[in-house]
Amino acid sequence: MVTPFGAWLDEAHAIDFAMERPDFSGALTRRADSSPVEEEHIGPLLDAFFTTEMHRQTLVPHAARALATIAELADIVVLTNLTDQFHAGRVAQLEAVGIRHRVQCNQGGKGQPVADLVAEYRPSATVFVDDLPHHHASVARHAPEVWRLHMIAEPRLARHRAPAADAHARIDDWAEALPWIVARFA
Repeated sequence: MVTPFGAWLDEAHAIDFAMERPDFSGALTRRADSSPVEEEHIGPLLDAFFTTEMHRQTLVPHAARALATIAELADIVVLTNLTDQFHAGRVAQLEAVGIRHRVQCNQGGKGQPVADLVAEYRPSATVFVDDLPHHHASVARHAPEVWRLHMIAEPRLARHRAPAADAHARIDDWAEALPWIVARFA
């Protein structure tokens, strides 16, 4: 199984995507000569993917049921690290798979946006779910009262990533994460 981004890189650019790499640095290589794609070209490749290929992304197993259950107990905000130009596309992509919640774009760390959302909603409990350790560190710094769940729902990627030091738990499957999340609201 290839990720949607990896498949598109292969088809459109003859670039291989080594998911086991800890970050994008060195993970993208040109098939013609095995040379790494330079850092300055990675951002434009991601932008091109989100401009024309976002529809390729599919829902990970058990996410729809878990989010529906959580939505009965709490407000859900999808905080996505995309620029505002991709907001409408992200909303449409999520709606196509039955996810209809507030979508907020941001750039950089997610801690301050999470703190702003907590101030806006004033919930009794908040759970933050993300796959990147630096976002957990950012949330821990800006909104330490927020429960933080490190989840990498892509098994081929998850097995190569250590748990985020600033997360309260690491669970990589929505069916398994659901009881943990619901318990935070008790």
